[in-house]
Amino acid sequence: MSFLEVRQIEQRYRGQPLLRGLSFTVERGEIVSLLGPSGSGKTTTLRVIAGLEPVEKGAIILDGEEVTRLPPHRRRIGLMFQDYALFPHRTVAENIAFGLRMQRLPRESIAARVAEMLDLVGLHGFGDRDVQALSGGEQQRVALARTLAPNPRLLLLDEPLGALDRTLRERLLDELPLILRRVGTTTMTVTHDQEEAFALADRLLLLHEGRIVQSGPPQAVYDRPRTRWVARFLGLRNLFPARSLGGREGRVEVPFGLLPAPAGARGGRGWLLIHGWGIHVGKGPWRGRIVRRVFHGTTYLVALAVGGESLLHLTLPAGSNVPSLHETVAFAIDPAALRWLEG
Repeated sequence: MSFLEVRQIEQRYRGQPLLRGLSFTVERGEIVSLLGPSGSGKTTTLRVIAGLEPVEKGAIILDGEEVTRLPPHRRRIGLMFQDYALFPHRTVAENIAFGLRMQRLPRESIAARVAEMLDLVGLHGFGDRDVQALSGGEQQRVALARTLAPNPRLLLLDEPLGALDRTLRERLLDELPLILRRVGTTTMTVTHDQEEAFALADRLLLLHEGRIVQSGPPQAVYDRPRTRWVARFLGLRNLFPARSLGGREGRVEVPFGLLPAPAGARGGRGWLLIHGWGIHVGKGPWRGRIVRRVFHGTTYLVALAVGGESLLHLTLPAGSNVPSLHETVAFAIDPAALRWLEG
């Protein structure tokens, strides 16, 4: 049995369906990211699991116990909001100790647990500081420590890095998974940011129109999206309407020509995804003109116009001999980079 089971949850917002038979599982100790666009129901899902919103239909099973109708304080779930919701007029230690005091633990036990949490999040010696004097990244760590201090059996994080500037966000993308794995608490995070989900999660759940449309390890989902919507949401841009010719030739027709048929293309119409890593500039049977060349620090984002109005996007190392804007180049397409997608 999975540690968390969400079964056929139905939820409405202002009379309109928001969660439509939502079902998924989370295993013990796993870090799962619920990924989807704004308005897809991500935060509502967390609030339903935490007990902050009632369930209209369906069930929530946590560690073998049905908690669908239990009040939040009886679920032993930790929820960290995007804005951290720290108490502004209390010290760092007082913020972290809040949940422990609610449990009526002895003062010595509270002090020991607070010290343990400060060490865990890299804030040793910060206990007496005013939270308002901390940086955004430090406040985020305090919020995480406060959420973890009561030892919740499930940790829910709502856009945990959304309020940080880019530099802090990139640093905490490295540190947060290490903290979570050190604690070992089963964790579910929601985000609309693919990079954040890839960095944090053992497994992705892609939410679209109130349903899970694909799940799996981040690399597997990115490599083989099931549908055109999933590919576009993940930022994959080389998508073309395609017709599988079937037969012995094993070809698919796209707007700029014929390509080898990938697995799953057995005749009929669909969409062809070409991963950018499979486009090799320099030599090959294809010709394209560089129509975009954007410097991104260590890389260039390049767009090739081929066969009229079709564009192929790829990334080239900045240290390489990157073609000039408007230059015509030869290139090859690796058949291993082709994916056949549903509509």
